[in-house]
Amino acid sequence: MVSSIEKITSPLSETPQRRTGAFVLMDSLVRHGVKHIFGYPGGAILPIYDELYRSEARGELQHFLVRHEQAAAHAADGYARATGKVGVCFGTSGPGATNLVTGIATAHMDSIPMVIITGQVGRAAIGSDAFQETDIFGITLPLVKHSYVVRRAKDMARIVAEAFHLASTGRPGPVLIDVPKDVGLEECDYLPVEAGNVNLPGYNPTFKGNPRQINSALQLMEQAQYPLLYVGGGAIAANAHGQIQELAELFQIPVTTTLMGIGAFDEHHPLSVGMLGMHGTAYANFAVSECDLLIAVGARFDDRVTGKLEAFAAHAKVIHIDIDPAEVGKNRTPEVPIVGDVRQVLEQLLERSRELNFPTHAEKTQPWLSKINRWREDYPLVIPQYDHSISPQEVIAEVGRQAPHAYYTTDVGQHQMWAAQFLNNGPRRWISSGGLGTMGYGMPAALGAKVAVPDEEVICISGDASFQMNLQELATLSQYGINVKTIIINNGWQGMVRQWQQAFFGERYSSSNMQSGMPDFELLAQAFGVKGMIVTERSQLSAAITQMLAHQGPVLMDVHVTKDENCYPMVAPGKSNAQMIGLPERTNQGNGLKLIYCSNCGAKNPTTNQFCPECGTKL
Repeated sequence: MVSSIEKITSPLSETPQRRTGAFVLMDSLVRHGVKHIFGYPGGAILPIYDELYRSEARGELQHFLVRHEQAAAHAADGYARATGKVGVCFGTSGPGATNLVTGIATAHMDSIPMVIITGQVGRAAIGSDAFQETDIFGITLPLVKHSYVVRRAKDMARIVAEAFHLASTGRPGPVLIDVPKDVGLEECDYLPVEAGNVNLPGYNPTFKGNPRQINSALQLMEQAQYPLLYVGGGAIAANAHGQIQELAELFQIPVTTTLMGIGAFDEHHPLSVGMLGMHGTAYANFAVSECDLLIAVGARFDDRVTGKLEAFAAHAKVIHIDIDPAEVGKNRTPEVPIVGDVRQVLEQLLERSRELNFPTHAEKTQPWLSKINRWREDYPLVIPQYDHSISPQEVIAEVGRQAPHAYYTTDVGQHQMWAAQFLNNGPRRWISSGGLGTMGYGMPAALGAKVAVPDEEVICISGDASFQMNLQELATLSQYGINVKTIIINNGWQGMVRQWQQAFFGERYSSSNMQSGMPDFELLAQAFGVKGMIVTERSQLSAAITQMLAHQGPVLMDVHVTKDENCYPMVAPGKSNAQMIGLPERTNQGNGLKLIYCSNCGAKNPTTNQFCPECGTKL
């Protein structure tokens, strides 16, 4: 007889065994490779947590008790981004389930593979407004790749197998499994379902690109004088960084990435032009404005990237590669649409180019690359230094210098954009909320990432406003001794809100100052049993970061920075990417005149002009 905590030893038993729905769920998760779960218990999910207790006792997996369900979803998300594996989180019915919603939406917007398990009231009580009943299936329908309500325990193994398959194949995304309490207790004849053994006739992602489209794409690439690779998060999901570098080097094409695509191409590479978009590098935005061929790889033409859509790559033909056919042509109609897995399509392009024996493209694109390098010299990213305060940029640059190979998570706002500008990250080492822009994401995501890669350095870059959204997760870091380092870029504001209020709302700073009521973050950390640090002088910064990194255990470092620093360059709403605010001033070496740049159109103008000769804006 099998004891109550004995594991089913056969890899796939051929004889059904009588098991509860909760047992089937936990055993199925283990069989799908789950080793870590993030969650918070409650009444409706107790049968599952009771079985979880047995699974942990057998050493099959580990559960991390977060202090808020939103953090459970973000931790599972960070775990998935760091590894490419499916992240798993638990929450109970009612408020437990609704607290997961922000994390589910974050994962959905950024195409992150997750399986979310929620408890639900018993089947007989569904629809009766029972205690802690919410229709989480209905609530999350727009936010998930697929949803299930498990009506019978005997369906559990099949549903888990389908959920993992859906979450991790095609365009990744979150999948919800809602489990009524009595289904967790109900017994059934259990036959395990092997991972990937699913029957979903309506679900058939396309992985290989159409050969005719491959040839058409290569023809455009062969003809282009000013090509540009525009790489998004789909390249990260497909693990296509090697193929992107090979293609870029073969055709000598410069590469720009979106916020989600950071890490898909080595930013130290001479063909890299960094991130484009609202706070992208000036040279990336100028390049996309003047290219004659735009090769979109796993990118979705998001509004924060394109600016004024009709002006985005207005002179370019477009090749769009994406596994999701709904994204191809959604915002921009491409000349060559290619639906397929990014990595496999790039391999097809490379293979076909070798078959055709294309000549080297170094001479053809050299004038284009030289022009981009002149923009790089004229409009560099600037790290300001002040006499009496620390700039946010120098904090991020210094931590990047001391921990160049760390996994970095961020919250959302100015610090996120500065981190994107000044950190150079490898594949999967940049973890940030892109599509939803979720404040409070950074530290729970770092928690999940550190659990996933325990031997790697994991650092969270946060802001004083963002950090306060989920500061209770210091308790989780403390309880489990999770060695995450968190740096607060503390300017006493909701920094990006303040910047927009300054630029576009007449300097009316409505409800954006965070100084009043701000906690002492050093003492707060200590109250949770976490090492707290504070830095107020530039002379302290380098040594403090060294001390933080050397500490064995979680650290919270509060760095007080200049309060009114703005994040530049910036593309104003409704403007094209070439029309950036805040470009650095340069000196024209030919005639000695100091040049400034029009904030409306970006044109160069000597300071003797009162009005921009290009658009008439007063300088």
